[in-house]
Amino acid sequence: MTMAAAIQSRTAESPAQSKASRVAHIDIVSDLAEAEPVWRALEEPGHLSTPYQRFDLLASWQRSVGEREGARPFVVIARDAEQRPLVLLPLTLRQGHGVRTACFMGGKHTTFNMGLWNAEFAAQTVAADLEALVAPLRDEVDVLALTQQPKRWNDQQNPFALLPRQGAINGCPLLVMEPGGPPASRISNSFRRRLKSKEKKLQALAGYRYHLATTDADVIRLLDWFFRIKPARMAEQKLPNVFAEPGVEQFIRGACLSPRGEGRIIDIHALECGDEVIAIFAGVADGQRFSMMFNTYTMSEHARYSPGLILMRYIIDRYAERGYRSLDLGIGSDDYKRMFCKDDEDIFDSFVPLTSRGKLVAMAMSSVNRGKRLVKQNQMLFDLARRLRQAFG
Repeated sequence: MTMAAAIQSRTAESPAQSKASRVAHIDIVSDLAEAEPVWRALEEPGHLSTPYQRFDLLASWQRSVGEREGARPFVVIARDAEQRPLVLLPLTLRQGHGVRTACFMGGKHTTFNMGLWNAEFAAQTVAADLEALVAPLRDEVDVLALTQQPKRWNDQQNPFALLPRQGAINGCPLLVMEPGGPPASRISNSFRRRLKSKEKKLQALAGYRYHLATTDADVIRLLDWFFRIKPARMAEQKLPNVFAEPGVEQFIRGACLSPRGEGRIIDIHALECGDEVIAIFAGVADGQRFSMMFNTYTMSEHARYSPGLILMRYIIDRYAERGYRSLDLGIGSDDYKRMFCKDDEDIFDSFVPLTSRGKLVAMAMSSVNRGKRLVKQNQMLFDLARRLRQAFG
């Protein structure tokens, strides 16, 4: 029997010292198709998870990107004594330098990482439950590197906030929206006036419109444009083009074309006129929050009228009118994000050693991330690091 098959079929009992825990069984699954029924059930309303952990999004990432990077699916499913699923952890296992590291699926493309939880169990989770959840992983994993986790999601605490944790490297600007609140409560009247005067220039263009891509043809056309324009924008900012990495375009196209309710797994919002795409924002939505994943705007002279900001106003108003309570523009404190988002999401990292070898690795990972966070928070150090990277990179 291969190791993958052994992992796939093995069921580990929770350790004896965790009798106070509701966790009775742990299944470790390396086949996404085998995990799919439980995974989709835990995505249903009434459970606790972020839209970044949807099966269709992460399965697309694993097929297109994870496999190429040597990341093997390592899906942990905890059940109670009646075999009811309590939590599913969508992890991958990577091996390097003799160390086996389990991380959340999705790599750098998921703003937030979290398990998919039975909401009632999540609300009552105690340390004994977490011990019962991670102890059986020790045979396969040296360290859990669980980064970019929200401390709370939809007003419920993330149970992994009980683990040892530290602030994540990057912050995530957040706009909290008051349901039924007036437009000025989310974007000030003065800012709206400024955007309206800029938009007048664009409104003169034939066929000018804001819309959410609904047809496959729309999605494909907008993505074709994005993958042409984004590399030029990244080069202009002297940033590495993460969208050129192997499998990434295939992953994004797959997720944007996957249907979900009336929309897609990743929704694309666009400003267009008759013969030009002017700006796009793409992100994930779950009925309470819209979370931006990627965006870009035209290289033409129309860029001077701030089309990205105008599109953001449309998106904010669209979701507010549908009763959404928050919106985030992804990791990083770019100036345009601060124009809309006055709060910050509380995000943390946890590095949990499961073996003696893992202890050293967890300490090293923790130290590296603390250092990066310090640099990001100190503008002078951050600017120096960026100049050095440009000089030597």
